[in-house]
Amino acid sequence: MKVAGFTFIRNAVKNDYPIVEAITSVLPLCDEFIVALGDSDDGTGELIAGIGSPKIKIVNTVWDNSLRDGGRVFALETDKAFAAISPDADWAFYIQGDECVHEKYLPEIKREMEANLSDEKIEGLLFKYLHFYGSYAFYAQSRRYYRREVRIVRNNKGIQSYRDAQGFRCGDRKLNVKLIDAYIYHYGWVKSSKGLLRKGQNFTQFYNAEYVPNEQAIEENEFDYGNADRLLTFKESHPAVLLPRIQRANWKLDIDVKKMSRMDFRRKALQWIEDVFGWRVGEYKNYKVVK
Repeated sequence: MKVAGFTFIRNAVKNDYPIVEAITSVLPLCDEFIVALGDSDDGTGELIAGIGSPKIKIVNTVWDNSLRDGGRVFALETDKAFAAISPDADWAFYIQGDECVHEKYLPEIKREMEANLSDEKIEGLLFKYLHFYGSYAFYAQSRRYYRREVRIVRNNKGIQSYRDAQGFRCGDRKLNVKLIDAYIYHYGWVKSSKGLLRKGQNFTQFYNAEYVPNEQAIEENEFDYGNADRLLTFKESHPAVLLPRIQRANWKLDIDVKKMSRMDFRRKALQWIEDVFGWRVGEYKNYKVVK
């Protein structure tokens, strides 16, 4: 079994993405790792090269700014990385620049890839998610955040990234996948107040081509952590590759999580159903669980 990892990134230093941690968290499972390196101006290329692994292959790309509406450029860059994977790879492990896999899940992920290798009806493996928010000590859990997403797919070039790199499809068809007992840890919302405001403005540029960032607004405001709906305390360990970054964090999230929820009665009722029965009513799924 041959496994290829792949990702895309641009200006990871400027935007404080844990891209090195993302790559190194899955590198033990990979025989090769493709990085679609966008036209960066902050030393991101040197950052990736500094990992020093012979498994890593960098594909230099130029982002098409005309595809900003809807975040389509993210999917296009994902497809560039996927296309560069060696033809003899069996599985392709996708990791985004703000995601990590805890080392405790690596044996289970490998076992699932091996167990489903010959089952052609399984086109991908579906992961559970934890969305850390504001601090490494809290994670957001509500209907605002997706619970699951496909992160391993077969090396079938008919598969393409969907919309804003939310997941994958084969043509217009959802992939047939298996849900596995492993999590992706998402750290995209772990930043200081100013960092989160800056992240919001940066992302808006890729969903609205006419948007102009406003640095003054960042300096004059604080991030509204109530947008999370519900934060829960994280009582387990983070991936080992992330620990140096956690130690460097120079801010603390000082809020009362019990008082921050703004869920109305309907959302509270739907959340109660999910908490008690594990069923998210009306959940959007960009995949089809078949096993």
